[in-house]
Amino acid sequence: MLLKKLAALILLLLLGMPIFAIAGRLSIVIDDFGYRPQNENQVLTMPTAISIAVLPNAPYAAEMARKAHAQGREVLIHLPMAPLSKQPLERGTLRPDMSRDEIARIVRDAVSKVPYAVGVNNHMGSAMTSNLNGMQNVMQVLSHYPFYFLDSMTIGNSQSRQAAAGTGVKVIKRNVFLDDTANEDDIRGQFNRAIALARRNGFAIAIGHPHPNTVKVLQQMLPALPSDIVLVAPSSLLNDALSPVPAPSPAPVRPRRPFRGIPQCIVKQAPPPVYADVMFQVIYSSLDQTPWVIQIKHWFSSAPDGY
Repeated sequence: MLLKKLAALILLLLLGMPIFAIAGRLSIVIDDFGYRPQNENQVLTMPTAISIAVLPNAPYAAEMARKAHAQGREVLIHLPMAPLSKQPLERGTLRPDMSRDEIARIVRDAVSKVPYAVGVNNHMGSAMTSNLNGMQNVMQVLSHYPFYFLDSMTIGNSQSRQAAAGTGVKVIKRNVFLDDTANEDDIRGQFNRAIALARRNGFAIAIGHPHPNTVKVLQQMLPALPSDIVLVAPSSLLNDALSPVPAPSPAPVRPRRPFRGIPQCIVKQAPPPVYADVMFQVIYSSLDQTPWVIQIKHWFSSAPDGY
């Protein structure tokens, strides 16, 4: 009888435990670290799954990389690359016309200035990342390091993945820029867009910057992150992001027959989505009223003290 009631107690506890089904993983990377310690230290108070990308020639590059690593955060080298537009460039900016040896020297210097880095992403770079030959040189150089490459996708026709073929360098791509504008409402909208993409695709990568409004929005929204979304470091998405998505099977073509029935009713508005946490709450509520669960509760309530 004791064993029976003990088993019933365990089962009841399992049924009563909150159930959180993870619908999507969200990776957030904050770029441009190394110039604004006051703002950047606020980022370092946020969940450690949020990663940072450090500009190698910034005055506080090594300091911020060490702080982040000590917290268990993932550190990336925010490697400057040439844009299509004319604007001031960081020292050591990679250009498509550079030789592989010159790129290797700049990468080696960046590695020495950003300790504990496990990946690289591009700072600007629309001209560089869209140049296949230039990116092939970059990937050949990165193949000598244990780095992955996070493409910031500053241009739609980036050649990073094609250039990495055969090098062993894994490439993942940014899905959302959080702060294309400094407007708080826009940043919130982009954060919610990243959540929606994570739910739909299983994962999403969002990139932001240590601007005051970005920091403010993250401080407000991260504590209210939905229970079916989990924050992860970019490296945990490498295999998922590289897996090809199977093409949907074509629907079988059936011969048409003359229609003689009632016309089909078309739903004018799609029903709202039901997320995993709501679904499991409904399931639990239904199970809670079943006879066998009620019997288990009765066994437990009738057990003598000490059991």
